[in-house]
Amino acid sequence: MGAGPGSEPLGAATERERAEMVAAQLRRRGIADERVLAAMGTVPREAFVDVDQQPHAYDDDALPIALGQSISQPYIVARMTELLGVRPGDRVLEVGSGSGYQAAILATLGALVLSIERHPDLAAAARERLDKLGLGASVQIRVGDGSLGVPDAAPFDGIVVTAAPPAIPTPLLDQLAEGGRLVIPVGPRDRQKLIVATRHGSDWEQRSAGDCVFVPLIGAGGWPG
Repeated sequence: MGAGPGSEPLGAATERERAEMVAAQLRRRGIADERVLAAMGTVPREAFVDVDQQPHAYDDDALPIALGQSISQPYIVARMTELLGVRPGDRVLEVGSGSGYQAAILATLGALVLSIERHPDLAAAARERLDKLGLGASVQIRVGDGSLGVPDAAPFDGIVVTAAPPAIPTPLLDQLAEGGRLVIPVGPRDRQKLIVATRHGSDWEQRSAGDCVFVPLIGAGGWPG
């Protein structure tokens, strides 16, 4: 069925909404990395949510996905990506594949992403979405306990964690390459701090990048299931 009088085709409408999201939710709030802004303006967020949530794909909110998980607010995705400082060719570990949206942004920036998800159904759905967008070659998804990282694939130039443990899991720090960054929400279940840890030899410089709220990270290095 075609668009009615005065309406836009879906593709044009979502492209406009993405542009408005970048301008109002990201650039206006201080996201300054033009590469991150371009990636956020390119990847179709509506492809990563259920059909009933698609009208809200560009809302300034996290949205529910399957199994009690969520797709993060666009600003948080952009902020974590900017803090990670991804460069083309970087090897990035993502803990918590969720919908696959964060991995899509990283892949669009030229990263080679290894994403680990504890829910097999979420992992399979994320893999299908990424394949449909032509990003599957840049993203590998495994099922497992992301709080332990992936030792056999380390070290990583960057690690981004999309769920919150009570403290930074030591295995993730150990799996950072020299100069690599870990971006992770840390704290109690109801509110956390977004922490950036940068490796310098056997030391890790840590700083807070503000308050945030994420679902809990379940696993040996996080909260008990």
